[in-house]
Amino acid sequence: MFGTSGIRGTVGEEVTADLALSVGRAVASDGYDRVVVGRDARESGIVLTDALTAGLRECGADVLEVGVAATPTVARAVSRENADAGVVLTASHNPAPDNGLKLWDASGKAFDADQRDAIATRIEADEYDLRPWDGHGSLESLEDSIDHHAKDVSESVSIDDPPSVAVDIGNGAGGITARVLSELGCDVVTLNGQQDGRFPGRPSEPTRETLGDLSALVEATDARLGIAHDGDADRMLAVDETGSFVPKDVLLALFAREAATDGDVVAAPVDTSMAVDDHLATVGASVSRTRVGDTFVADRTKRPDVVFGGEPSGAWIWPDETLCPDGPLAACKLVELVADRGPLSSLVERVETYPIRRASVRVEEKVAVMNQVRDRVCERYDDINTLDGVYVDVDDGWILLRASGTEPVVRLTVEARDESRVERLEADAVGILETAIADISEIHS
Repeated sequence: MFGTSGIRGTVGEEVTADLALSVGRAVASDGYDRVVVGRDARESGIVLTDALTAGLRECGADVLEVGVAATPTVARAVSRENADAGVVLTASHNPAPDNGLKLWDASGKAFDADQRDAIATRIEADEYDLRPWDGHGSLESLEDSIDHHAKDVSESVSIDDPPSVAVDIGNGAGGITARVLSELGCDVVTLNGQQDGRFPGRPSEPTRETLGDLSALVEATDARLGIAHDGDADRMLAVDETGSFVPKDVLLALFAREAATDGDVVAAPVDTSMAVDDHLATVGASVSRTRVGDTFVADRTKRPDVVFGGEPSGAWIWPDETLCPDGPLAACKLVELVADRGPLSSLVERVETYPIRRASVRVEEKVAVMNQVRDRVCERYDDINTLDGVYVDVDDGWILLRASGTEPVVRLTVEARDESRVERLEADAVGILETAIADISEIHS
């Protein structure tokens, strides 16, 4: 039921009002008595919010309703309002037909595996603490949550010479970024600023391929950088002043080095580029690798020596601020960096990068296939880590094969310090995966 990023799926199929009602009942029945609820701009979120709220209140929980807001706005409101949990109706960067539910604990961090399992177990057992007519929870509107988030973000940065910035909101809930940057004195031009859960301007997920309009806008104006969010603004990616897309691993390296000093640690998932390690090494900092997923990165950032956590997907966490990936905060941090250190293109050039290949292969029997992959990798390599999938360290490069936590695919990532080496490693990894798929197909034929 739950993936690493909560529940996601097609509305009317995997995600229904009945499911939202059950989640609400389960959360309240599990002892979460005061719950913050918000949603992204998808129209389906209206019905799902009604069902979720009904389930929460029916089992005695008091609901604090934020309305349409960025996911980090909702997550921050949980701790600020002394709530026990939060629920966001969002499919994040997924396409318009999808929606989902993501749960947050009292600290503003996504539910961990044990917490998710407890909710799933209640739903599967249909085990709810339904209250009598006079025991239902209350409903209160939190009209100032966005104002509080904006104030927190504004106070976390200092921009002495505010630059011009282009912000592609992607028709989502991330308009707070343009608001805060304007309040900080930046000359802001927005793209796809109207909230529309159909995402007519571009696909919800910001990538090199989907940010063509933002790149063109920055290139044609005096904007010193461009910012882009996904549908619920927990992610943030960027283009430099020339309109060139900033590689995700490079953006991670820039944020990490700015946050870390000698002896500090940065949390990042196993599929992170060696470029981050090398860039941090110049200031005496290091990387602590986690499983893929911002939940796992957030868990690692709770350690006292970890000063920042990032995922190349565009999720950035400053643990002293919040344990939720905060796209608006990341946007303002990047603008602050550019205003202080100079052109983003120059900062990007200082990060040495290496050839890296990423691919996804659709696999229906992904667990069985990954078992075969693990066996074959163990036959061929010595330095293997199974923290998340199968990771192979070959000194001058690495291979990662792992099953997606949200889709029926196996993801393949390969990196090496030169082109010829990465090609050989990629060919080897593809061969291992194809053989594993063929073996499973033969078993089931």
